[in-house]
Amino acid sequence: MAQQGTRHGIWPFGPRKLRGADIPHNKVTADQQTTCMSLPSTIVLPMQQHIGAKCQPQVAKGDHVDVGTLVGHAEARTSADIFSSVSGTVVEIRNIFYSNGDTDVAVVIEPDGAQTLDGSIGVPDISDYQSLIAAMKRSGIVGLGGAGFPTDLKLDVDFAHIDRWLVNAAECEPYISSDYREMMEHADTIMHGLTTCLDLSGVPQASICIEEDKTEAISFMKKQAASDPRVEIAVLPERYPQGAGHVLVHNVTGRSIPRGGHVTDAGVVLFNVTTMSMIGKFLQDGVPLTKRRITVMGDAVAHPQNVEVLVGTPIREVVEHCGLAKEVRKIIVGGPMMGYSQVDWDYPIVRQNNGLLVFSEMGMEKPRTTACIRCGACISSCPMRLYPREIQNSYRRGDAEALDKLAADLCMKCGTCSYVCPAKQPLTQATRLACDQVKAARKAARRAAQKKGA
Repeated sequence: MAQQGTRHGIWPFGPRKLRGADIPHNKVTADQQTTCMSLPSTIVLPMQQHIGAKCQPQVAKGDHVDVGTLVGHAEARTSADIFSSVSGTVVEIRNIFYSNGDTDVAVVIEPDGAQTLDGSIGVPDISDYQSLIAAMKRSGIVGLGGAGFPTDLKLDVDFAHIDRWLVNAAECEPYISSDYREMMEHADTIMHGLTTCLDLSGVPQASICIEEDKTEAISFMKKQAASDPRVEIAVLPERYPQGAGHVLVHNVTGRSIPRGGHVTDAGVVLFNVTTMSMIGKFLQDGVPLTKRRITVMGDAVAHPQNVEVLVGTPIREVVEHCGLAKEVRKIIVGGPMMGYSQVDWDYPIVRQNNGLLVFSEMGMEKPRTTACIRCGACISSCPMRLYPREIQNSYRRGDAEALDKLAADLCMKCGTCSYVCPAKQPLTQATRLACDQVKAARKAARRAAQKKGA
C-alpha cells in the first residue's frame, strides 16, 4: 500500500506545503440548470473513445440502428464498446484524423428523429460483484473526468488491500462545471452507484471529495450521504490541480502512489463523480452511455451553459446551439490547463469530453517566451515535486538516463509549471515529450534484454 519514497513524486507522510497554483475558476455556469440540445443533423462515432484498443465497426453503410445499438466492439481486454446515441441509418464508415495526427475509423449516422431504444436494452441483473463488472462491460461507461479508462476494467481489482472508495468531485479545472451540475441534479444516481459498489465489493468506507469553494454541493451531498455511515464528504482546499489522482489520494488519505504504480497500490479505488453517477443510471435503466453533459464557455460564446449532448454530436452544432458573440480564434476541448486545441469544427464530442471552450482573438493570451530567470517557481509549484526546467534541458539534450533520474514519467501534464513560469517557458510541453522519451527508452531496454536472453 502506501509508502514513503524519494524526492521525486512520492510524498513523505506528515505536513507538507500545499503545492499547485491559485488559478481563477471562472465557473459562471455552475448555478445554471443543464440544458438539452435538440437532435443533431448527424452523429459521428470514432472507434477510439477510451484508453486502450480501438473498437471495430459492427455495422455497415445502410444499416438501421437504434439508441443503444452496438456499433463498435474490441476483443481486447482494455477497451470499451461504443453504442449508437440515436436511432437512424448508418450513412458512412470513414476515416478521420485526431488533432495529434493519428487516424481512426468513424461510424456516421443520420438520425430519424424517433429515438427508438434498441430491443436488447434492459435493466441489468446484478447479484454479486462479478455480475456488476459484466454489466459495466455492456455499459460503454469510461472515465468521464477526461481519462477515458474503461470502467469495467477499473472495477476489476483485488479488494484484499482496498479500504476506501474515493469519488473525485474536485473539478479543479477553470471554466468546467459539469461535475458540479451532476451533483446538484443527479445526487441520487451518484449515491446509488456508490452504495452498490460498496455493497458488492465489501469496501468499508467511501469519500466524496469536493473542493471547499463548492459550498452548495458540499452541503447538498452531505444531506444525500447522511443515511449511509460508510460515506463521508471530504472537503479539500481550493487549489489546482486538486483533482489529479496523486494529489487527491494524498490529501484525502495521507498515502502516496508509488512511482509506476496505481491508485490501488495506495489502498484506494478512485472514480470520477460523473462516472459514478452514470454507473447508477445504467443500473437503473440499462441504457448504455450515449449522452453526457459538457460545459460550453469562453469569451466567444454568446450563451455559456452546461449542455447535455448526444455522444457523436459535431462541435459545430454544439457551438451553434450556444451561439457566438465574437469571431472564433481557438476551440479547446476540455479545460484550459489540460485540454487540447481542436481545429476541426466537424469533429464530434466523444464520451470522455467534459468541456468545450471557445475563445476570440481578444480572449487568447499570447505571452512572449523569454529566458529562464532560475526563480524556481516551477519546482516549488509542481505537485509531483519534479524539476521541470531540468527536465526540459535534459530532453533537449536527448539524455534519456538523466530524464529517468529526474522521474520525468511522473509528470501529470497538469500545466502548473507553465502557468506559474514568469518566462513563459513551454515546460509542460517539454515534459510531456520527455515522458514519452523515458517510456521509449525503457521499452527499448526491455527488448534488448529479451533479445540477449533469447
